[in-house]
Amino acid sequence: MKTISQSKSILSEVMLPNQANPSGVVHGGEIMKIMDTCGGVAAMRHAKMNAVTVRVDELVFYQSITVGQLVVCEAEVAFVGRTSMEVKITVKVEDLVSSCPVKIALSAFFTYVALDKQGKPSPVPGLLLETDEQKETFELRRQKYNELKKSRI
Repeated sequence: MKTISQSKSILSEVMLPNQANPSGVVHGGEIMKIMDTCGGVAAMRHAKMNAVTVRVDELVFYQSITVGQLVVCEAEVAFVGRTSMEVKITVKVEDLVSSCPVKIALSAFFTYVALDKQGKPSPVPGLLLETDEQKETFELRRQKYNELKKSRI
């Protein structure tokens, strides 16, 4: 069993012109790539083995991200199955030259599957939940996980 804090990952990056459209707004795919990298680190820290992305929940941008802003991506394991892990990923945006508050740009759940050295799905450690919020999120994600399993049968 592992706690959520044992696998948490944080990745920060200043957005540059090559990541944006001509209007200076960062491409959504660039943000998704950062999210996947950060989430993958959290999944690998938890599993202590390679992990691959198998599913992404809906991405809804609440805040546009522009060139020059700092993107801070935070990822933490929220649910574990037998070989899979759901990682909650939150993206915050900060304007480094103004006194504007940090804003949440988007968040999503990414699902990763742990793979052994032969590339086969491998069991992952359980998740030790320490707060009521963690327990509530775990339960909600477990319900969603079970619904998805039923829909594939």
